[in-house]
Amino acid sequence: MNNLEQIETQVKQLNPSDFAKFREWFHEYDWQAWDCQIEQDSKSGKLKALAEKALADHSAGRTKVL
Repeated sequence: MNNLEQIETQVKQLNPSDFAKFREWFHEYDWQAWDCQIEQDSKSGKLKALAEKALADHSAGRTKVL
């Protein structure tokens, strides 16, 4: 059994209270990882083209107010 399979087995064995705590922890952990990735992509310039296109579309009137 590999590491992922062991984790899956352990998660399935959690009682409802511990599972809720784990779910909250994992949700926060996942968001932090996402935030770090976005920050890295931003610093590296990966998002620059997307931002420029969004600004150009807005300037050209191709956007809608939400």
